[in-house]
Amino acid sequence: MSAFDEDLFLKGLEQRKATLGAEYVEKNLAAADEFTRPIQEAMTAWCWGFGWVDDVIDAKTRSMMNLSMIGALGKMAEWETHCRGAINNGVSQDEIRAIIHVIGIYCGVPQALECFRVARRVLEET
Repeated sequence: MSAFDEDLFLKGLEQRKATLGAEYVEKNLAAADEFTRPIQEAMTAWCWGFGWVDDVIDAKTRSMMNLSMIGALGKMAEWETHCRGAINNGVSQDEIRAIIHVIGIYCGVPQALECFRVARRVLEET
């Protein structure tokens, strides 16, 4: 952890748990080994600490932005994780649908259909 500010990591860890759920985050951190621990620490400090922990953009809006960007990239495992996180951050089913519509317009119908498949699965779990 010497490459990162401990305070930034701890703030990121708090936000990551608030969005994705403590159980999910603790499971990922516990599964980290010597090979994967550096990316877990860097991602927690940089993405969640630096990228999420300020007062400029609220967590709900950040979640909506993430769904759009990750959906555009077609990274569906991450999209599923962030879909759950978006719901935790107050994003409604109607808002998720609207986000997927935008993904379809700018990234193509096949990508929107994939997002709908994943979103349906996530929404059925909640």
